[in-house]
Formats: sequence, C-alpha cells, structure tokens
Amino acid sequence: MPDTTSQPVLELRGVSKRFGAVQALTNVDLSVHAGEVVALVGDNGAGKSTLVKTIAGVNQPDEGDIVWQGGSVGIKGPHDAQKLGIATVYQDLALADNLDVVGNLFLGSEIRRAGVLDEIAMEGRSRELLQTLSIRIPSVRIPVASLSGGQRQTVAIARSLIGDPKVVLLDEPTAALGVEQTAQVLDLVERLRVRNLGVILISHSMEDVMAVADTIVVLRLGRNNGIFERDQTTQEEIISAITGATDNAVTRRAARHSEGQQ
Repeated sequence: MPDTTSQPVLELRGVSKRFGAVQALTNVDLSVHAGEVVALVGDNGAGKSTLVKTIAGVNQPDEGDIVWQGGSVGIKGPHDAQKLGIATVYQDLALADNLDVVGNLFLGSEIRRAGVLDEIAMEGRSRELLQTLSIRIPSVRIPVASLSGGQRQTVAIARSLIGDPKVVLLDEPTAALGVEQTAQVLDLVERLRVRNLGVILISHSMEDVMAVADTIVVLRLGRNNGIFERDQTTQEEIISAITGATDNAVTRRAARHSEGQQ
C-alpha cells in the first residue's frame, strides 16, 4: 500500500471548469501519491474526461489549484504537463500502425547521434523497457498494426514511460478488450505501482477498479461524490455514489443475496 500520509505527487484543490453555459467541473478535489492507483469513476457526463484533460494540460481550470509535489503550478498545455512528469494515455492510443514497436515507443522522442537516428540505442532501450514491465511482444520490430488490442495498449503505456514520468493517466485502458487482454493490462498497472508511479485510472469497469485501485474517486455531475479506500468499500457503495441513489438494481440484488444466506 502507498504511504498516503506523505505529500501527494499531484493534487487538485477546488478545480472548476466551464464551457460557455455548461459547468463541467465544480470544486473538484483529487490527489495521488507515489505508488498509488487512484480510480476515477462516474457515469457518462460526470466530468471524468474534462478532469483528465485539465490535468494533462488540454484544458485550463477556471478556478482552483493544481499542486505538484507541494507547489502550485500552472499547466498551460500538454507540453507543460509532460515537463512536470505527467504522462497521459488516451483511449485512442494514438499509435502509428505503419511503424514498428520501436518507432512507436520513441515517436517524438527519437534518440539521435550526430544528427542521425540511433536505431541500435532505441531498440536496446525498447527491449529493456518492455522486459522491465514484463510486456510480451513477439518482436520490437513487428508493425504495431499486427498486434492484439491488449498488446497495443501495453505498448501505448510503455511509450508514456519513455520520459520517466511520476504520474500516469490511463483513460479507459481496458475498454473493448477481452478477458485475457484485460488481465495483461491490469498486471501492467500493478507494475506501474511497484515502480512507485502515481496512476490515475479512468474506468467504467467496477471489476477492474476493485482489482487494482487503492483509492476510488467518484465524480457525479461534475462534483466529488465520494472518495473511498478500496479495501473499505464495496461495489454496491461505489455504484450508489455514481448513480446518486441508494436504491438501484445492484443494491437490490445484493440485498436479496444477503437475505438468501440468512
């Protein structure tokens, strides 16, 4: 378990964001410590994407503070976030299908020697990184287009680590993946924790959230609607916070189950 008594790596304090007449976020708080997986959950339209884009520098908050390692910072664009040490893996992955694994890992961060691409150095670093993360790829020279969905996701996450970030944002990393591929990605999330990275995981899957999260932050209608420790809560409690209702199909099913055991 991460040491949550220490100073968070990243903290949002009272962050609000509006787009014209639409109030997307209102007074949102969130923090992530080194070695902590924070799951950000909520229904469609809850503000999850807006919050991620605010941390990643795509949006700038109208109110509130973003605090990095104890100091207030202004993130004016994605480059500022990357310079701080915030890496984001979006749902579309933004991989180049025509390039091999090495080409994708170093896209925009190529190693050059005397002005020429150092393919040997990039290939060696690629093998080392994938091996460290226990990512199984047939070859680092295989075109990304030929990889499975789970392998593509792990390559995208590995690419986010090239700049040695301290916090990684993962936007729905297991969406549309099968059971085995989902397990591969969740194993990788565990390894990011072991590397003492802070991870913010956006997910609709309660099973995935309960499997890897340390802390679960619920957004509802652009506001905080609960912060839960994973080992002190239940799926029913989280779903109630997401829906804003204490009575729903999940809680009723759980009640019927408990009655049947009595």
